[in-house]
Amino acid sequence: MTEKASVSGPRRDMAMHNDWWVSGWEHVLPRQGFPLTMLIGTACQPGFTGSLDDLVHEIFDGHWDMIGGDLDGALTFSWPDEEWDYEAAPEGREACEAARCEQFSAMLTTAGFPVPTTVRDLSELYLTWGLARREETPDGTRWSMPAALPLPGDLLPLDPELTERLDGIRWTMRTGPLLDTLIDHLVDDLGEPAETLTSLDRLAAATGQDVDDVRLALAELVKSGDARVQRGEEPADAERLEAHRRFRLVMDWEHFHENHIQVSRGD
Repeated sequence: MTEKASVSGPRRDMAMHNDWWVSGWEHVLPRQGFPLTMLIGTACQPGFTGSLDDLVHEIFDGHWDMIGGDLDGALTFSWPDEEWDYEAAPEGREACEAARCEQFSAMLTTAGFPVPTTVRDLSELYLTWGLARREETPDGTRWSMPAALPLPGDLLPLDPELTERLDGIRWTMRTGPLLDTLIDHLVDDLGEPAETLTSLDRLAAATGQDVDDVRLALAELVKSGDARVQRGEEPADAERLEAHRRFRLVMDWEHFHENHIQVSRGD
């Protein structure tokens, strides 16, 4: 459920919920949503019982700059010490912060939820929304989180632009790894062929993926302009390819390399 990141402290590592980025909450909540999710994810680890305040004291001696000090720190939408990007937001920090706060407040009010002003308030909303659970046991307070976080759009009235952006992010995170695996096969195993006669089931066997996942990756490759799929001399619809039917995968490697970031991984 979580992935760990080492942080200086007396005892334990911080743990972040894997579903945080896919869910899209970081684009909806104040900036303290990220460290709060990390704090709750850490509280879910075996061996910890207590409040979130107890955990802040245990790891950070009671003061964590990332959440603004402690759980009673005020919520904000920007990091106070970051250099402001006037090209992205020419109105300036204060005006942008006020607008974001107003938008967030209106969204929660419309949905019938109280508007949080502190990190502690936000943590109580996490419990209301089902992002976290808190249970009193004979050993003390225990925290848990669901494997898949509720989506913002299931709980809050998101505007169409934000909804489209979050859907795009989720789709990219879903298809990105599949596309990377297919590209690795074409580059590392086949040596960047200009054209390949193949089929979905052959690509699936070569990459260790499901046929439907290969179809998704291939469709993304075509959609981006990096490849064409043909049967004979006629173009074929990548999304409608049958698993066993042969097709020609025609790559535009120049277009691919111009539009993709190459990551070098050392041993």
